[in-house]
Amino acid sequence: MIAKSFYRNQRELADTLNNLVDMYWRNELDEDLLIQNISNIYMNNRGKILKFDQFTKILQQQCGKKRLEVIEKIITK
Repeated sequence: MIAKSFYRNQRELADTLNNLVDMYWRNELDEDLLIQNISNIYMNNRGKILKFDQFTKILQQQCGKKRLEVIEKIITK
């Protein structure tokens, strides 16, 4: 799966992040591709992902703690 670089809103962004992490957990996406996609999304959508150094409320609600732990490890590398 190749993700878009720019997203209109946080819900669309959360859906894509959920799909990426879930595909990784199902072994449908290798780790390098997961890291590359999430890093690219983060670089182009920082304001929709983090506010005041925390994940936005919509991402917290839509993605859940386990997925956000994976995403956090990737974006803080």
